[in-house]
Amino acid sequence: MPQLDTSSWFITITGTTLTLFIIFQLKFKTFTFHPQPQTKNFMHTKPTNPWELKWTKIYSPLSLPLHF
Repeated sequence: MPQLDTSSWFITITGTTLTLFIIFQLKFKTFTFHPQPQTKNFMHTKPTNPWELKWTKIYSPLSLPLHF
């Protein structure tokens, strides 16, 4: 049974790792990062609705008193 020749594995693995490292560096170099988001101060005003000014109560038919 022939033996597996592993003498070139170190060069192959090192070359592959180096090539992948260079490719990733070139990809990240061309990537544009967004600037840091700035906080904006907004004036929070509550909108006034006409139905908020009136007191209203909605009666459910089941909650009404029974009329005999």
